[in-house]
Amino acid sequence: METIDRFFNPPKQSFFLFGPRGTGKSTLVKRHFREAIYIDLLDPELFRAYSAHPERLREKLLASPGNTTVVIDEIQKLPQLLDLVHSLIEQKAGWRFVLTGSSSRKLKRGGVDLLAGRALLCSLHPFMAAELGRSFSLQSAVQNGLLPIVLDSSDPKKVLQTYAALYLREEVQMESLVRNIGSFTRFLEAASFSHASLLNITNIARECQVERKVVEGYIGVLEDLLLAHRLPVLTRRAQRALVAHPKFYIFDAGIYRSLRPQGPLDRPEEIEGQAFEGLVAQHLRAWIDYSGRDFKLYFWRTRAGVEVDFVVYGVEGLFAIEVKNAARVQPQDLRGLRAFKQDYPQSRAYLVYRGKERLMKDGILCLPCEEFLLALQPQRLIGENL
Repeated sequence: METIDRFFNPPKQSFFLFGPRGTGKSTLVKRHFREAIYIDLLDPELFRAYSAHPERLREKLLASPGNTTVVIDEIQKLPQLLDLVHSLIEQKAGWRFVLTGSSSRKLKRGGVDLLAGRALLCSLHPFMAAELGRSFSLQSAVQNGLLPIVLDSSDPKKVLQTYAALYLREEVQMESLVRNIGSFTRFLEAASFSHASLLNITNIARECQVERKVVEGYIGVLEDLLLAHRLPVLTRRAQRALVAHPKFYIFDAGIYRSLRPQGPLDRPEEIEGQAFEGLVAQHLRAWIDYSGRDFKLYFWRTRAGVEVDFVVYGVEGLFAIEVKNAARVQPQDLRGLRAFKQDYPQSRAYLVYRGKERLMKDGILCLPCEEFLLALQPQRLIGENL
């Protein structure tokens, strides 16, 4: 694949760069920090060397006094190195550390807290549509997702099929994150049915035939591996009774489809719709992280079932976004947005759909999804220049 500029801008100070496998972390840091001291902890020889003698890091840095940027790839493999990194930062000798990782689980046990305030926490996501520009294909994105490792492959479906297995082997099994890998595999399949839906842990536990607390632990593992996230309901100044359960999303539309079983009892349009909604979710999350603005992502749903898929809330605005996997806008499609605007008149509402025309209905701008996603860029507010 040709080199594609990413929206992520590296901070000037030391920082962690987290992101799932295949999002292009290594490619990005090698491109931005060509002259940096580079330590790849996926290299077995280097891993053994630094495991046995972490002080080797200080020795390596002192041997290269003219180079003050240090990249440590997959830092979660050796979290004890963070004690030394902390010490080196405290010396204020001008060292800048770029610490990449595909899992925050081990680091959450003390490492990240140790460096809080001394190293920023940053995220890298799958491609955004605007990063790809003219090469972006909505249908391909809904089918295969937007992971660089998938788009760079001549056989995207095969990469997607092996992706979950790679995580199971290298992250879950090798790190002993769960006791029963068979139960976790069944959980992954059951959890895929909750994608873009309210998360009901009790139902998943029943489906997997394990205890509820086990499923809660499994969901925590997915979140720590950056494979999934929960979306809370917006409750600020609520004027109606709202649901309590969060929604659940797998981080990439293609990975969701690779995990979701398909058969005679599964409706293709349902799977397509959930993948479509998930694609918008991953774009909004990336936009929030890359923009550097103080926004948070929610959804809104009343106990009566009136819902808005996404709500972006922050100092600079309140945005409500409904996603419809349909080529036409029906009057009932606007029900949730109309109700939301009644409760929050200061909000700006958008309906994103699979059609080709821009429409204005009841003060709500209805946009083709491709147009909406291509306009979603970190330097702009949502809806700016649409």
